[in-house]
Amino acid sequence: MRIGISVLTHAGQNIWENGLGQNVYFLARLLQALPSVEVLLLNCGDQPHLPDDVEQDANGLRLVAPRDATDLVDVVIEMAGGLDTNWLDHLRAKGKKVVYLCCGQPYTALVEPAIFGTTGYFSRIERCDEIWTLPRDRCFHPMFESLYRCPVFEVPYLWEPTFLERRAASLAKDHGIEFGYLPSLHKDYTFRALRVAVLEPNISVTKVCSIPMLICDSAFRANADTVSELHLLNTIQMKDHPTFVHLANSLDLAKNGKVRFEQRHDFAGYMSQFGDAVVTHQWQQDQNTLYLDALYGGYPLVHNSKWLGPVGYYYPDSEIAKGAAQLIEASRNHDENFDAYRSSAREFLATLSPLDAMNQTAYSRSLLRLTSARKRGASC
Repeated sequence: MRIGISVLTHAGQNIWENGLGQNVYFLARLLQALPSVEVLLLNCGDQPHLPDDVEQDANGLRLVAPRDATDLVDVVIEMAGGLDTNWLDHLRAKGKKVVYLCCGQPYTALVEPAIFGTTGYFSRIERCDEIWTLPRDRCFHPMFESLYRCPVFEVPYLWEPTFLERRAASLAKDHGIEFGYLPSLHKDYTFRALRVAVLEPNISVTKVCSIPMLICDSAFRANADTVSELHLLNTIQMKDHPTFVHLANSLDLAKNGKVRFEQRHDFAGYMSQFGDAVVTHQWQQDQNTLYLDALYGGYPLVHNSKWLGPVGYYYPDSEIAKGAAQLIEASRNHDENFDAYRSSAREFLATLSPLDAMNQTAYSRSLLRLTSARKRGASC
């Protein structure tokens, strides 16, 4: 079986721009490990090669223009780059299969551009045989089925530390700084004053820094020894907005000069220098690369992701007081419990590997179902 996965290349690209780029390579790695499967990447961008930080792990992946791949693929997975619908029609007329694998939050992608007047991407709905979603988007299956008029199925979320480990090695070699939480060898304190980083992208209501800010401030007001600094990444574009200024100025942390507003940075580079803990919040997007990077580094991760279960420091929904209590708990006991924390985190992360047998079985079954299905007259 020959499979093409869409990617979007552009000038100055790197793997840390978003989680979607990593999702593509993790899927390609899984598919390459399956017997009798060949994988190539369908280039929907304007660059003739992959980003430098991806080339090392390309594992022989070819980057091919879609129209040059017509006779090279049996299955196309539209994932990180929008494919020409006329070309997809041509493929399907030749008996080939097309899947749209949605990795973004589908509801907000549909409504936010219209509400907020921003640009978005939306292709012709009648272009695919199946929709595949990540487990976090199970609740949106009825919306997908109604919108795209074809079957919707769930596939596993994939992650491995390949890119994170290479970035950490580069930091150590080129700058002499070490990635990963460093527990104190001699605990001579009751609370460790943590440099807390909030790394939400702040470009969608699904992941915004507002609640993490309030969690950190609530923890600081309850015990000033728990938070030494609050680093708010991806806030440069908001720091002069009246509503955001009002929120920021209301914080006791800000009144005490402990808040830093920052632009976007890669996780490993920033945490290696400025962070000890991560506080997050999400709405209907609880599978998130950021969480996995933090867990792999052993950093205290205060989160509201049910998907992670007991891994990290969980608080439910938007309950700020419980989030603050978890941050205080991390300040008090993370060093002492570090080995157990890291062990449970690594055990969880191993289940996401593209080389995990259960993940490979799930994708194999999805491909077999897709390619064995009779052509449906009502499919899109």
